[in-house]
Amino acid sequence: MPTSLSASGSTHGRSPIADAGPQSLCAREPRVPAERLVAEMVPPPRFDSVRFDTYVPDPTQPSQAEAVTALSGFAAGLGGAHATGSGKRRWFSRTPKAAAPAAPRGVYLDGGYGVGKTHLLASLWHATPAEPALKAFGTFVELTNLVGALGFQQTVDTLGGHRLLCIDEFELDDPGDTVLVSSLLSRLVERGVALAATSNTLPGKLGEGRFAAADFLREIQGLSAHFRPLRIDGQDYRHRGLPEAPAPFSDEQVAKAAYATEGASLDDFPGLLDHLAKVHPSRYGALTDGMTAVCLTDVVPVPDQSTALRLVVLADRLYDREIPVLASGVPFDKLFSDEMLNGGYRKKYFRAISRLTALARDAKPLVAQ
Repeated sequence: MPTSLSASGSTHGRSPIADAGPQSLCAREPRVPAERLVAEMVPPPRFDSVRFDTYVPDPTQPSQAEAVTALSGFAAGLGGAHATGSGKRRWFSRTPKAAAPAAPRGVYLDGGYGVGKTHLLASLWHATPAEPALKAFGTFVELTNLVGALGFQQTVDTLGGHRLLCIDEFELDDPGDTVLVSSLLSRLVERGVALAATSNTLPGKLGEGRFAAADFLREIQGLSAHFRPLRIDGQDYRHRGLPEAPAPFSDEQVAKAAYATEGASLDDFPGLLDHLAKVHPSRYGALTDGMTAVCLTDVVPVPDQSTALRLVVLADRLYDREIPVLASGVPFDKLFSDEMLNGGYRKKYFRAISRLTALARDAKPLVAQ
């Protein structure tokens, strides 16, 4: 469903040159219908084409091939199930029945960084024999934003008819959000929705590079019985520290590239941060509709944690949509203070730096136009 975009009437954050120039994110105030929020809960574009047969297991790590087999079977088992009615009675009835499946109605992919958990989670979504409208895929943050936009009960009612809900990067650094999502998943389980999840590292375990299944199951408490952990061993091939960000360009180079790139936006970074506070995070994806590149001038360190967390969500949406980011000012590895990078949300900030850095590298060819 199309999104309504209304201009704010302000030129704040926009180059004062002719109207034929680039767009401005600051001039966009997307109004996103609830149906679209749910319809967009699908694997991001970079995972459109992944499948179980495109996952290449490491022959020295048998758990990777075993996970593919287990997930393939899990997907196949969802084919004849319905989230309501007879399916619900069959899966959760207290009366033993010979036909009832022994396996839990949820899977948790337990593994370190860089072993392909998101690839496998997206492959599960694609392999589940149900129309897309009956399957949902999103990050933990997207799920909490959905509850914020729709309200708890409407979210339960909206997702309660689904066959499968996949949650990538289940985050446990905010106890309130953990309780909220655990309560939501409990209600969905009661309606027969199958679950699949990967999780983030707990704040105190960032250096370990992985999050143990026992910790995940303890944190979600009453839901643990519904999850079967699948261990995925493998070498962590991703950089665990701050990635080296490319050197920023000048304001003039960024503006010139924005005007030379069809579909690009141009905003000053402080103005964009102010604008993000006026837009619900669930609409950040719609904020970037039609954008081919995001150009930012005067990038400065983020002033506070609330602003930083909003920027993390925008970085995720830009990364999901593979939109290059060209910037002047400080490099992206200087966005967050040492205090933020050592605090409870540091995993989010490391992810944002990594993703913005990758998008900045993608944007470098724009300057050569």
